[in-house]
Amino acid sequence: MAIAGARRPAELAGRWAEKILAIGLGGAALALPASGPPPRPVVTAGATTSAILVDGDLSEPAWANAGIILDLTQQSPKPGQPTPYRTEVRVLKDADTLYFGITCEDPRPESISIHTLQRDANLSSDDNVTLVFDTFGDGRKGYYFQINAAGARRDGLIAGPDDVSKDWDGIWDAKTKRFAHGWTAEVVLPSKTLRFASGKEAWGFNVERYVARERLTLRWADPSLDASLWDLRRDGILQIPSGLQQGLGLSVSPYWKGDLTSGADYPKQTLAGKAGADVLFNMTSNLAAILTLNTDFAETEVDTRQINLTRFPLYYPEKRAFFLEGSNQFDFGLGLGTNFIPFYSRQVGLYQGAQVPIDAGLKAIGQAGPWGIGVLATRMGEGGGAQATNLEVARFTYDVDQHLRLGAIGTNGSPDGLSKNTLAGVDAVWRTSTLFGDKNFQAGLWGARSGGDVRPGSRTGWGFKVDYPNDLWDVYAQMNTFGDALQPGLGFLPRPGTRQYDMYGAYQPRPQGGAFSWVRQFYFELEYYRVEGLDGMVQSWEVFTAPFNATTESGWHLECNFAPRYEFLSQPFEVVPGVTIPTGAYRFNRYRGEFQSPSTNPWRVGATVWVGGYYSGRLTQVETFVTLTNFSGRLQQTLDLENDYGYLPQGDFIQRAWQYKVLYAFNPNMYLSAYFQYDTDSHQMGMDARFVWTVKPGNDIFLVWDRNWQHPLDASPFSLSYRSDQLALKVRWTFR
Repeated sequence: MAIAGARRPAELAGRWAEKILAIGLGGAALALPASGPPPRPVVTAGATTSAILVDGDLSEPAWANAGIILDLTQQSPKPGQPTPYRTEVRVLKDADTLYFGITCEDPRPESISIHTLQRDANLSSDDNVTLVFDTFGDGRKGYYFQINAAGARRDGLIAGPDDVSKDWDGIWDAKTKRFAHGWTAEVVLPSKTLRFASGKEAWGFNVERYVARERLTLRWADPSLDASLWDLRRDGILQIPSGLQQGLGLSVSPYWKGDLTSGADYPKQTLAGKAGADVLFNMTSNLAAILTLNTDFAETEVDTRQINLTRFPLYYPEKRAFFLEGSNQFDFGLGLGTNFIPFYSRQVGLYQGAQVPIDAGLKAIGQAGPWGIGVLATRMGEGGGAQATNLEVARFTYDVDQHLRLGAIGTNGSPDGLSKNTLAGVDAVWRTSTLFGDKNFQAGLWGARSGGDVRPGSRTGWGFKVDYPNDLWDVYAQMNTFGDALQPGLGFLPRPGTRQYDMYGAYQPRPQGGAFSWVRQFYFELEYYRVEGLDGMVQSWEVFTAPFNATTESGWHLECNFAPRYEFLSQPFEVVPGVTIPTGAYRFNRYRGEFQSPSTNPWRVGATVWVGGYYSGRLTQVETFVTLTNFSGRLQQTLDLENDYGYLPQGDFIQRAWQYKVLYAFNPNMYLSAYFQYDTDSHQMGMDARFVWTVKPGNDIFLVWDRNWQHPLDASPFSLSYRSDQLALKVRWTFR
């Protein structure tokens, strides 16, 4: 018999979690002052049955019936203060599409900042508008879509206020148009591009405009300095009468690719063809299945080469489209970063730096009520030294209430196709944006255990983090323990067998006139990071300080740092071939200086210099960059140089990593680029040249030319020896 007023166990668990966290904060989370975040604004999408031509011109009669946001409020640098940058946002819908018409007035339209027309480029130096959606209404996961004043587009997935993936690509379109007093934008967003709760007529929604030359941000919902745009708990509400339909929810993207390979690294010239397809089916409006067959990633940009002067493996971000779709569903824990990733998708299809064929893959992602679902199964072929095998991962989350999320993850399989490996983990994350009325606070716990063919020792790991990420004070404390036999076969764990402590605090005042009126914001930072072995012996520690760190009103960034360090080597460490540091304890100090010119300038320069001790010797690291933008963002050139000079009793060394990229965009849907890289580790210079034409969103043509040369820059004789060529043409078409 049901008892009136009785609560479900999950609800009681959520309330007890809230109470425990509140007690840990001295009751602050429950004893809130009367003031809090502003009420959530609401906009209702108007209905249209007539076609909208997406050209940046808002003259169609249908726009007269749109829901209207009449203006945005200044969020930064002076929340709530008036500005001359009036912004109007109109919202329309039909049965299966959302349309946004945005008018951005500017008193000096000739000064509008544009640096790129490329799809997925960094738009933070440009005048732009960003739309954010919480389609499930859970305040946790969502989407963002961004467009600059020239029509360049960028999109991504949101997994939390500090966890945004900007590599995901959705099928949508936008166009802009200049007028005498600013610029306008039209955005078309098909419902098939999104996962959303069936029948839900209200989504979380926010819109933000950025005026680059003023470094000024305008926002619709919660324009406070503590509110991140990616914090979906602070969104407004977009009402969608009658909801949106997804039809059959079937998208088929077949592709064909031709490869021509030749060079000294290959026994003979080869010409090969390949075909495959990606199929997406919406089982429900908020749960999708994605099938990939004979998967190919020719369109994926090459990795940026990195210098590694540590004892541990480097992290490289995922860029492949199949793995990016719904990737936020697989995020685990709070603030683990790259210290521990239970499922690191680059373990699939790659083995010891070589590509392994993916014969087929099936993914299910989405939401079912309070449940979040992410399941991935792949069939790996034989290649690159790995045997054919099956790899699987499953991730489930449960939203106890608006604050508490519980989760579990499991993986099965090993990339080598020979050994057995499993991993199981659980996590809990509690978040609020109303601590002390309107402040952010979050706390998380996690635990994991691996099985299969792992080394003897502790197979478990666990940790926690408490975080107070706000504008004036940003403080966190974190502790993680990783067993020496915790081996995530499909994950990333650079330092097993350790206990890691990380405590950080930053005081970030914004001067209000006086002697420091030229400073926009100071960042006085102090961080203590410590790594111990499971036996309690200290392996590493570092104290990072920022006695001076500031951004100026004009956009310059200036910083000085002092960082004492300690490293204990239990075995010799070969920094570079021929230079090996012996075992022992090493205490040394590092010093850092950095400057960057304003990002809105056509010319932009910056440098970071580290000097000081390095184990038993000295190390100077110099990183510099220069960027140049011409022809209203059509032509971009970027030169990045890193040069490291080591002076040790065991020998001196020089490590270099150089990158040069030039890109010409004919329009936001077509560009030609060339990316050159050189590093002293491989002694190779590589070129990745590509022509990309988006005929229309979802229909793409890629022509990619990769060439490598052997180039011993710091040795004689100075030569440039040709090694290999690969030319690929790929055509991908999407049918919905």
